[in-house]
Amino acid sequence: MSKTIRIGTRDSELALWQAKIVQSLLEKEGHQTELVPVKSTGDLVLDKPLYELGITGIFTRTLDIAMLNHDIDIAVHSLKDVPTILPKGIVQAAVLKRGNVNDTLVFKDNEEFLGAKQAVIATGSLRRKAQWLNRYPTHTITDLRGNVNSRLQKLKDNDWNGAIFAAAGIGRIGIRPEEAINLDWMIPAPAQGAIMITALAEDDFILEACAKLNHEETEICTTIERKFLNRLEGGCTAPIGALAYIKNEEINFKGILLSKDGSKKIQVERTEKLGKHEDLAVFCADYIIERGGKRLMDEIKYSHRVTNVFSTKKLTEDQRKLFHEKVTAKSDDFIKIRLNRIRPQILKSEIENVIITSKNAVEALITNYSAAELQFKNIYCVGRRTKRLIENKVGPVKHSAKNAKALAEFLVEYIEGTEVTYFCSDIRLDALPTILSENNITVHEVEAYQTKYDSTKVEGSVEGAMFYSPSTVESFIRSNKSDVIAFCIGETTASEAKKHFKDVRVAKVPTVESVIELVNSHYI
Repeated sequence: MSKTIRIGTRDSELALWQAKIVQSLLEKEGHQTELVPVKSTGDLVLDKPLYELGITGIFTRTLDIAMLNHDIDIAVHSLKDVPTILPKGIVQAAVLKRGNVNDTLVFKDNEEFLGAKQAVIATGSLRRKAQWLNRYPTHTITDLRGNVNSRLQKLKDNDWNGAIFAAAGIGRIGIRPEEAINLDWMIPAPAQGAIMITALAEDDFILEACAKLNHEETEICTTIERKFLNRLEGGCTAPIGALAYIKNEEINFKGILLSKDGSKKIQVERTEKLGKHEDLAVFCADYIIERGGKRLMDEIKYSHRVTNVFSTKKLTEDQRKLFHEKVTAKSDDFIKIRLNRIRPQILKSEIENVIITSKNAVEALITNYSAAELQFKNIYCVGRRTKRLIENKVGPVKHSAKNAKALAEFLVEYIEGTEVTYFCSDIRLDALPTILSENNITVHEVEAYQTKYDSTKVEGSVEGAMFYSPSTVESFIRSNKSDVIAFCIGETTASEAKKHFKDVRVAKVPTVESVIELVNSHYI
């Protein structure tokens, strides 16, 4: 036992306290030790929140390098700061018995502000911020960085109502103020309150020495929490909480994932018998993933990326997944539809020829009447999806065309009779009724729905816009400039876009997926 164990640690008061605990335990086992304080990147960069620095392991990287360079033999960390995957050659040598797992609110004067609509709370933790805003959505969160002592001083010096700390941190160095309460409702960071020792995988002497310090119950619980975190692919940049504890030979687990602003929350709780808990972390993480967690994690992961494409129609999750990795797309409905009441007199007898050019018109018809009441002899439509909806909800389609102009030209040649009933919007192109009227076909227009422009101003970073109808083009132009690429679903939409945009591109087939493919081809 002649070897002196060099203990690497950050040089903050809390880190040194934790390292001295390890030092004391090793010396009780008869080992000679030496503390080696090392300043970390996380301590040096204090002008940004941790999650904005964009890397995990910010408090551990410097110690990892020192260990791999053989400048230290072990490193002592707050386990919640350690990435779930350790660098090659470095292993977890021990986890000490866990301290207080809770987050603590340190406040000024009293707690009355908790019931107030407005309050200012300080924290540099994205997890704490998200959970606080989920519970108190009207409060304001301000960033707070630095060691425990400097953060407490900042709370005193600023006009804030309170600040959030790890209970273990302020408790261990004996500076917990009287004006403090544990936040039992807030799920802590995975492995919060636990101290971890890392060492080189090849150093058997060190590993054997540290193994005697390991607390098995804490190791089991923190391993579950960190597996849960790893499964969700979360680091310092995601608002993830997890807590496992053992009671009556059972492991109780609860985990949470939130959006950065706390407006969205997915939570899970589960209990397993001790010894049959191997799949507990994976089950709970998958539970969250399957209930929208994957989408939420993607939103968090790419939230720093600027939007370069905007869709004028809300996209489904499956459609969003089709974009190339270079595309950051947002979407919103630039057109709002209001279905009209269709008067019974219109349908009092069988209508020989009906024209339907959109799914909205179909929805209006089936909202007003049953399929049995919609007695149409010949139905003509535009678009494959409209045709599919008509045949599912109304009846067989005699002929469909890719656009209104093509349908009009077909009807001029092949229509039975000389009249048509056209279920349309209050805003529509004149091509179809004009062509039919010029060829002595009477068009009875029925306003089945109303189209309302509802555009928003898009970010200046947007390089392209996706359009699905002439109306979406018109709506976009009302609030935005025309200096972007217009990705259009079809020729009719493109014709309208060419009136405003210099660069207009048309999808191969009239589907949203084809427009996405068109966008991807530009960025690949």
